[in-house]
Amino acid sequence: MPRPPFIAIALLSACVLAYEVLLTRLFSIVLWHHFAYMIISAAMLGYGASGAVLTLLQDKIAPHVGIAYVTATVGMAVLMPTAFLLAQQVPFNPLELLWDKTQLTGLLAIYLLMMAPFFCGGLGIGLVMWHFARQAGRIYASDILGAGVGSLGVIAVLFLAPPHKILAIVTALAFLATAVAILEMKMKRKWMGVFLGLAFLIAMVVPSTWLKGVPSTYKDLSQTLNIAGTRLLDERSSPLGQVSVVGSPRIPFRHAPGMSLNAMDEPPPQLGVFVDGDGPSVLTQFDGTLAPLAYLDQLTSALPYHVLKPSLKPPHVLVLGAGPGSDVLQALYHGASAVDAVELDRNVIDLVEQRFREFAGDLYHRPEVHVHKAEARGFANTTTDRYDLVQVALLDSFGVASAGLYGLSESYLYTVEALRTYLSRLAPGGMLAITRWLSLPPRDALKLFATAVIALEQDGVSSPAARLVMIRGWKTVTVLVKNSDFTPVEIEAVKEFCRKRSFDVAYYPGMSADEANRYNLLAQPYFFEGAVALLGSQRQDFIDRYKFYIEPATDDRPYFFRFFKWSAAAELLALREQGGMPLLDWSYPLLVATLVQAFVASVLLILAPLAVSRARRALPAAPVALYFLAIGLAFMFMEIAFIQKFVLFLAHPLYAVAVVLCAFLVFAAAGSWLTARLQRGKMGRSYLTVVIVIMASISLTYLMILPEVFKALIHLPDPTKIAISIALIAPLAICMGMPFPTGTMRLANTSQDSVPWAWAINGFASVVGAVLATLLAIHLGFAAVIILAVLIYAGAAVALRRFA
Repeated sequence: MPRPPFIAIALLSACVLAYEVLLTRLFSIVLWHHFAYMIISAAMLGYGASGAVLTLLQDKIAPHVGIAYVTATVGMAVLMPTAFLLAQQVPFNPLELLWDKTQLTGLLAIYLLMMAPFFCGGLGIGLVMWHFARQAGRIYASDILGAGVGSLGVIAVLFLAPPHKILAIVTALAFLATAVAILEMKMKRKWMGVFLGLAFLIAMVVPSTWLKGVPSTYKDLSQTLNIAGTRLLDERSSPLGQVSVVGSPRIPFRHAPGMSLNAMDEPPPQLGVFVDGDGPSVLTQFDGTLAPLAYLDQLTSALPYHVLKPSLKPPHVLVLGAGPGSDVLQALYHGASAVDAVELDRNVIDLVEQRFREFAGDLYHRPEVHVHKAEARGFANTTTDRYDLVQVALLDSFGVASAGLYGLSESYLYTVEALRTYLSRLAPGGMLAITRWLSLPPRDALKLFATAVIALEQDGVSSPAARLVMIRGWKTVTVLVKNSDFTPVEIEAVKEFCRKRSFDVAYYPGMSADEANRYNLLAQPYFFEGAVALLGSQRQDFIDRYKFYIEPATDDRPYFFRFFKWSAAAELLALREQGGMPLLDWSYPLLVATLVQAFVASVLLILAPLAVSRARRALPAAPVALYFLAIGLAFMFMEIAFIQKFVLFLAHPLYAVAVVLCAFLVFAAAGSWLTARLQRGKMGRSYLTVVIVIMASISLTYLMILPEVFKALIHLPDPTKIAISIALIAPLAICMGMPFPTGTMRLANTSQDSVPWAWAINGFASVVGAVLATLLAIHLGFAAVIILAVLIYAGAAVALRRFA
């Protein structure tokens, strides 16, 4: 072969990254988000395993590199749709993992199936990297440039088509990449026509519905559709989720979370709205008449309107997470003068404004309602308006929340800094209201209450106890945080509201213990006792002793839904067959299991074959292994942590992933292209040490200045903020793109046959690093992950100096 297939490598890498993003969406629909994360982590083992296989078989492959490369790319193209379809045929229910051991077999089968396409993709890239190792800088640049374009491109296309249709397109692109490789490597042209034909056939002729995922029968949407007469009315997809609208003329929806058992009013006709099969939230029929909405006054979330009522001033309300509009209707029922409704998903807004406009009473076009397509925290950071009430909607479904599936979700909605932002947007005498599902023993409510206490203290409030109220019904808890002390009149309004609806007062300023636990009886007044303890001088001791993790979330550790503690694991696990599953908050131990699984599988599929190969041939010593291990771990740590750092600034999780990930990969590609020139330059072998020092300086500087920079610039329009983000990422990413090709080219000069070995070690580090970075962020925070990445890069520089 006269030259490496640079274009084909870029296309192949783009397909691999696009497929990875698609799997995240597809498995979020079929199963749940965190199982998607677990499966993709395992699937990435394919990259490392391909390096191990290449190390073992390189003598046999060497005479046929071109054929082997084409075979690998064709294998990936065929296996991408096939593996996903076969994985759905495996009898696997993740909710039974803890008590049905046969589920482990199903999970293993899914791992192996999803690993197969990545194995082929990694084999193709590894082949070229090994065969042209002295051009590793340019090859690696093509690889990660393609990855960057693929990751950004697939997110953009997900706005236009559902994931199963895009899977067909990505499969077609993989065949196109094969045809381009044949052209670049000057192989027999007749095969190029075959693969071009296959690409056209799959993209244009084969029905993409064949690739549509079938959601788990345990998902809310699946169970709802099993009800007689229920039918799917509309379905829309975007990278934020697949939105499904369901109606039933025979058995009506009655969705009113935590409605008082004293209530005599029933909701008007409703349509269920599900996101990725979870839910429902509801779209309520509205004709402009407020009387049918009386049921909304029987929810715990109606409390702030009754506390504000004595002021006789129609409130100006901000609803964060408006969804199909239940909280907006509640505000209108209680006489709000204006409602700003913030909703992230354009599809949800369009359903209310267009497809079901008549059913919804043109809710989002009413003169007093102003809809903003924005992320809740981002809108709160940038608006200059002041509100009498900021209402944080009950965003998640009870089923998902109670199953403990949110434990690993980063949420910047409920951090200490978030609550401080909401409080800063209140008018004098205004209040923040947050409603959560009630969980027993208390978890969400106490963690939220503790977060509010810390937020008030950081705002300089000397007596947070005077500004907090918490009530509970049989299913929901509502916490009020005021920007001034609650008055006796307002406290009386709280008590009267609860008395009429048989809601329990959990805390108000000056409350006595005998006022708690009157209606929805518990063995002890847990909520009141917890609130008092969190306001007392022994708060930290209470948090440390509590069986669940209720330490307030912060922007550096934004895991509000993490409640798992290892100290209580044995006790909770013993209760799993007695209905104790929801207590386990099992997404966190699942992450630990993923790390263990990734490590064990990597040892079996990557390190063990490498050990066999080392016994058969002379491979480099420990410093080389440590170097490639270190740069793989550090790259993942740095990338994951900075993506999270930019989420708040870009005010949109999707923008952060798309922009930051793409920028990291594209500018890392630029750094990789520079490597060969630096390798030949005057600095010789010492340039990488300088690069790592620069990278460390930039990273540590960013840790200190980014919060203030973001705070000062967050009001700017999105295009400007995206440009600033790219400019900030560029110098860091350029440096991060240099270590891998540097090590590979140095290895090529002394032991070219060891390049696949290094590729496998780096793949092992990437697999473990992705999971380990998340686990460390949960415990230590993203700043600590960045500092650790800097130290690991420093270790890599030391290891590089000891290369033979």
